[in-house]
Amino acid sequence: KLEYLAAKETASHPTDARRNQRWEAVLRRRVGRPPAPVLNIQNTWTDETLVVDPAAQNDVAPATFNQFLRCHYTLEPTNIDPRLLGVLKDAARKFGRTRVFIVSGYRHPKYNLMLRKKGREVAKQSQHTEGHAVDFRLAGVPTESLYRYVRSLELGGVGLYLHSEFVHADTGPIRTWQGR
Repeated sequence: KLEYLAAKETASHPTDARRNQRWEAVLRRRVGRPPAPVLNIQNTWTDETLVVDPAAQNDVAPATFNQFLRCHYTLEPTNIDPRLLGVLKDAARKFGRTRVFIVSGYRHPKYNLMLRKKGREVAKQSQHTEGHAVDFRLAGVPTESLYRYVRSLELGGVGLYLHSEFVHADTGPIRTWQGR
């Protein structure tokens, strides 16, 4: 009886049966293949992870990237320079890493001012307040090596923070510095 009902169902919906056969053929071709590589970018403040294709161009919608790197203090996003995503992808690819840790993205000007008043090492006219900067690290990669690589990109400013173990990258004027 079950076979009769299954045959009757298939006969009444031939397009579904063909679709299922095609899908099964696709799945059979995928069996045994390694999964496509992905890059996990983790925001250390919000504990959110953005999963991207490390080889793809423009695979992240600007609104998604803006929201991901929003100010963790005010939760307000801004327009983030999309070239920063390229820096993160390029650095991960260069060092063979699948995870990037974001230390800081966009900082609301009020939050930046508050950090300055507390004596933190932040610039008065920070590129972070413009959405043009990101501070990040790669696990297992020496900070000096990451710094040298980001400098070689010649995209903008690059800061080395050995004590805090992160690198600052921005799309402003080309310059370098060392922080704490």
